[in-house]
Amino acid sequence: MKEHTVLHQIEELTALKAEVRRGPSERATAAQHAKGKLTARERIDLLLDEGSFTEVEPLRRHRAVGFGMEDRRPHTDGVITGWGEVEGRTVFVYAHDFRVFGGALGEAHAQKIHKVMDLAEAAGAPLVSLNDGAGARIQEGVQALAGYGGIFQRNTRASGVIPQISVMLGPCAGGAAYSPALTDFVFMVRGTSQMFITGPDVVRAVTGEEITQDGLGGADVHATGSGVAHFTYDDERECLADVRHLLSMLPANNRELPPVLRGDDPPDRPTDVLAEIVPADQGRAYDVRRVIEEVVDDGDFLEVHPGWAGNLVCALARLDGGLVGVVANNPAVLAGALDIEASEKGARFVQWCDAFNVPLVTLVDVPGFLPGVSQEHSGIIRRGAKLLYAYCNATVPRVSLVLRKAYGGAYIVMDSRSIGADLALAWPGNEIAVMGAEGAANVVFRREIAEADDPAAVRAQRIKEYRAELMHPYHAAERGLVDDVIAPGETRSVLVRALAMLRAKHAALPERKHGNPPQ
Repeated sequence: MKEHTVLHQIEELTALKAEVRRGPSERATAAQHAKGKLTARERIDLLLDEGSFTEVEPLRRHRAVGFGMEDRRPHTDGVITGWGEVEGRTVFVYAHDFRVFGGALGEAHAQKIHKVMDLAEAAGAPLVSLNDGAGARIQEGVQALAGYGGIFQRNTRASGVIPQISVMLGPCAGGAAYSPALTDFVFMVRGTSQMFITGPDVVRAVTGEEITQDGLGGADVHATGSGVAHFTYDDERECLADVRHLLSMLPANNRELPPVLRGDDPPDRPTDVLAEIVPADQGRAYDVRRVIEEVVDDGDFLEVHPGWAGNLVCALARLDGGLVGVVANNPAVLAGALDIEASEKGARFVQWCDAFNVPLVTLVDVPGFLPGVSQEHSGIIRRGAKLLYAYCNATVPRVSLVLRKAYGGAYIVMDSRSIGADLALAWPGNEIAVMGAEGAANVVFRREIAEADDPAAVRAQRIKEYRAELMHPYHAAERGLVDDVIAPGETRSVLVRALAMLRAKHAALPERKHGNPPQ
């Protein structure tokens, strides 16, 4: 009799868990698919290695009463939590199940997320959130809001400790939008994911403006305008495949180095084609992504924020199998000048690389900070200083390379030797100066040029003299501000050797609670 009872209990448990895995109903699943969206479990299956997912609290149910809630107590409470593996390495995940209460967050729902976040931090493993929820559960009132507070507090505590990735696969409104904003990377899917603090109805009521959900907070808006989204995709499967790819590159936590994956690309491969990619004429534009492609392993790199602040390229790539963060001015956009958005984009990327032991390679071709009333009034001083602070604060291996020009304060900010670059290199066509020769001549020799019988001839002569005296390719090297001038064809091999030498670098910051970076 006892054996029969135990078997009955096991059968009951098996049936219950199978019901939980199926979800609320076939109709709800069909409705999710009709919107072009996968279910939470389908997403987890795509994210994690097959058969590796272990669920936490699948039988959890809310305890709210009122507004009919006591009669609707589905298992999971609208969020699936647990851990699994990506290419054999542990990853924690939580996924809102839109089929249950629209994925809205209540007390039990939040507590499940809190638990998996705590587990991720304790285990020292990345955390991925698959977001598809309707915000706070209105029927539970302030308890739901407090649940978000617990998530934000944990996002902040884990910042710089474990990688945190937010994947937006549905709506994300109100305070819920702040959790993704606190994480390291945000992925969005066009047409199905939106993020905003106040939705179109509130905007219409308060300001009279008419706008759609996508127009207010869709993927392309955040990828090209606000800078909230780091990556955008046309469908969920492509998106989740790239999340897996990113996870495969990252260290599990801030105490580990990124995994090394050496391929067949020789570390000493010549890069002579760079002399053709980068024009000698300082005024001619080119796309610096072609330079990155030529230098890194197999031409493969993952660009972060490709649609936002295109005058600065930030990318993750490998050099001789080791992960590096590449920061590069892009003369194809705004001549590569630094502006507010590029400074903020670069600052956060540099800070992230430093937090997770990713060496930095900076490719410099910058005419200065972008001039203009709008830039000054919008705080280019304060916001441009963010990039300066990030570099000065970084203790990872840092190698900078001046491809062509590096003028003024922008030269200093782009990881110059004077702010702590371990190695500062330059190509033979480099021009490192306070400003371009033309501008310098106009300032230094202004009166002489104005009073000359032939101002154009005098101006041309003074430009030539200034360039010969202070802007020749070896001026900075002669003064120890550039460690070496290298040929473009040596670029890959020199960078590989430099980073190998710096692999064991150890640098400590002064003891402090934390710095106070410019905001």
